[in-house]
Amino acid sequence: MTRARRWLLATALVLGGAAVAIWWQFSIDLAAAQAKAALGSTVIGTPCGIGEYQEAGTGPSLLAVHGSGGGFDQGMAFAAPLVARGIRVIAMSRFGYLRTPMPADGSAEAQADAFVCLMDALDVPTAAVMGGSAGALSALQLAVRHPDRVSALILLVPLGYTPPDKARSAAPMAPWAEAVMMRVIGSDALFWSAMHIARKRVIATVLATPPGLLASASPDEQARINAMLDGILPVSARAIGLRADTAASKAMTPVDLSRVRAPSLIISARDDSYGTYAAAEYMAGQIAGARFLGFDTGGHTWVGQNEAVMDAVTALITSPQTAPP
Repeated sequence: MTRARRWLLATALVLGGAAVAIWWQFSIDLAAAQAKAALGSTVIGTPCGIGEYQEAGTGPSLLAVHGSGGGFDQGMAFAAPLVARGIRVIAMSRFGYLRTPMPADGSAEAQADAFVCLMDALDVPTAAVMGGSAGALSALQLAVRHPDRVSALILLVPLGYTPPDKARSAAPMAPWAEAVMMRVIGSDALFWSAMHIARKRVIATVLATPPGLLASASPDEQARINAMLDGILPVSARAIGLRADTAASKAMTPVDLSRVRAPSLIISARDDSYGTYAAAEYMAGQIAGARFLGFDTGGHTWVGQNEAVMDAVTALITSPQTAPP
């Protein structure tokens, strides 16, 4: 065997070994993510269909409605600090996420009705509702369609309709970039690879957060954001919901915000790359008595602002004006 052939064979063996090692690590990480996503949730049948949820804590009830790429686990993760503050958190998986199937009607209105069915099943007469990102669409519909069941409304970095004359705080994603992102977040292997090869780019694109914010954040904040990103895996179990959220974001129409009667808190950051600041500011101006909490920095994951967000949410939920009769 010539030296060149020996070199090629050695190179092939090294590359092959590296590929096997990478695939082995991916398989381990995926299995761990799948086990974690199935931990602690309950699947329940209601008149609105099958739904998955998890609850923790005691006190006034809060429905935590997750955003894109989430599930009950994401909702519970971003609302978990409220449990220690004396709030009962109920986090569900929206249509198309984890073990909640996508029905024929997967609209935000239908999802809001499904929230009421879950509340009935859990004997919850009224609750505050907190919708994050794309979860804000159905949280808002719950307050509009079932005002007697909502004690408070919190919209956190909300996806929402913005009138054409209102300037967006961020440019829309280029079609090619969106196509690449949808391809990546539709595959466990591609998403896992992207998180390891180009983690900063994934944070900037998928989490719509300037990576520099994370680098200068506290260890607790870094852990929170990294857990949020890692928690998207297994993305294959969330892909149907992700595609539905993407379609919904392109077909938003005005909502009669004057029908919202619940005390409301709407939160966003100017540097959110998804441009939620303009929508949040607009909705706060249209909902009677709503409070707008706007930050200059924080991105779509409100980096560095979590304590202030939790304080504001706690104050609203535990306020005498939101207490159930």
